[in-house]
Amino acid sequence: MYQDTDTVIVAASRTAIGSFNGSFRDVAPYKLGSAVIKSLLDKIKIKASDIDEVILGQILTAGQGQNPARQAAIDAGIPFETPAWLINQLCASGLRSVIIAHQQIKENIGRILIAGGQESMTQAPHVSYIRQGQKMGALQMQDTMISDALIDFFNNYHMGVTAENVADKWSISRDEQDQFAFGSQMKAAKAQDAGKFIAEICPVNIERKKNREIVLEDEYIRKNISIDDISSLNTIFKKEGGTVTAANASGINDGAAAVTLMTKQEAERRKINSLVSIKSWASCGVDPALMGTGPIPSSKKALDLAGWTVKDVDLFEINEAFAAQ
Repeated sequence: MYQDTDTVIVAASRTAIGSFNGSFRDVAPYKLGSAVIKSLLDKIKIKASDIDEVILGQILTAGQGQNPARQAAIDAGIPFETPAWLINQLCASGLRSVIIAHQQIKENIGRILIAGGQESMTQAPHVSYIRQGQKMGALQMQDTMISDALIDFFNNYHMGVTAENVADKWSISRDEQDQFAFGSQMKAAKAQDAGKFIAEICPVNIERKKNREIVLEDEYIRKNISIDDISSLNTIFKKEGGTVTAANASGINDGAAAVTLMTKQEAERRKINSLVSIKSWASCGVDPALMGTGPIPSSKKALDLAGWTVKDVDLFEINEAFAAQ
């Protein structure tokens, strides 16, 4: 049962998910975020000036200019007077922006907020520190996609190794991971073929040298992959006894997604239908070596705060970065 003071999500939109060096290779992340913000305004027919704040998550910001969230907001037509800012909590960045927007509304700091995330792993630059000059020898280039997003700072190893750690700790076999990854690809392919994603994907217009392209479909879905294809791949993070491969590991992608939040009372005043109400949220830290287990304690805490049990939940939606998780 909704309460007038409940924070509700009234609109949600995302771009298609572009593959690494795929259709979005030449599209700056703020342009992806801008497309989503424009879509949200159009979905519920509200003015850009009605938005009180824009909060976006983004991890890979090297070389992207000042405050990419504000870049996205202004490019989408949000007025200069409306603040927009960025947050980096790694994988949780986009979801954290939604929680902060919820808190802003509960504290009467804003009435209508847009929150989400934008990212271009493709456009993360290679850099070299030469501020003090290079006396001799070859320059070492650093891939910021790897260093800023995929390497655990505390253990100095790849996120894929944390998935291997999870697999070892809970005795998750290579076959179990492969079967899970294959099942996810087949579910996604079936949903795509049935048009399940059409309503949530906003078009992204791309100007090429010779033509104009409109991207509307996820590129990362592998419709024609087989379990044999997946099983034949070599492990990439742990050569001896490893279980994590390119097929059951996290994808490298480009895209953006966001939602519009307001109070139930505000939605009713504007005659806007509510999609969902935020009942509780929780954030928990875990050992960085077991990064992928974060949803376990945070889900338990969120259930406790809501006064719910697992049986009260009809659907859990948890990011599948690595199948081992």
